[in-house]
Amino acid sequence: MTGSFAAATARRVLQQLRHDPRTVVLMLVMPSILVGLLAWIFTDTTVFAQVGPAMLGLFPFVLMFLVTSITTLRERRSGTLERLLTMPVRRLDIILGYALAFGLVAVAQATIVSWFAVAVCGLDLGGPFWQLILVSVLDAVLGVSLGLLASAFATTEFQVVQFMPLIVFPQILLGGIFVPRDQMPDVLEAVSDVLPLSHAVDALNHVSAGDPLWDAGGNIAVIVAWVLGSVICASLTLRRRTR
Repeated sequence: MTGSFAAATARRVLQQLRHDPRTVVLMLVMPSILVGLLAWIFTDTTVFAQVGPAMLGLFPFVLMFLVTSITTLRERRSGTLERLLTMPVRRLDIILGYALAFGLVAVAQATIVSWFAVAVCGLDLGGPFWQLILVSVLDAVLGVSLGLLASAFATTEFQVVQFMPLIVFPQILLGGIFVPRDQMPDVLEAVSDVLPLSHAVDALNHVSAGDPLWDAGGNIAVIVAWVLGSVICASLTLRRRTR
């Protein structure tokens, strides 16, 4: 019963997304456009080879966070979630349905942008391609889970955007994209060790360098823990009414 309800919720969300082509394009195409633009800007330099793997984690993470949190918030404000909560189902089942729907979109998004970065933009990849997709998918799913959590505390779309400086921007600054984390001040390095995007960037760098996947095992474990924790917290904070 639990699995069937989560699957039904996922199907409903995917059907709604199918009737919103602009959102679908934003999720599936925009990360590749941004990666392509970055590669074009740094043509004939080594910059893209250095930051390209990190961008495969950053762009899907940010977009899936925004789309998931805003879409889920609209479901709350429209009364859809309130009606679902009147049924004999657990709140976790509802959140799992949303996570499944956006997780499937994240798989498609990560696969497309990873292929585009390697095949079109010429990103050098030392390891197997499937490992790059695996880590990119986990990172996009991380954006989904944090988006679900953020939507639990927001009451308007503007408030969702306000969560960007709180949840997303610190992870970008401390994720090792601009400065290697081991070169940061000790306090900032300690903070970055807790943030999931830092581990996503580290895992992508391991994979792109051709390191064995188990070298990124600790990073992947942290990402998975954040995903599970965010989904559980989102279900616990799911309100019956949105004021």
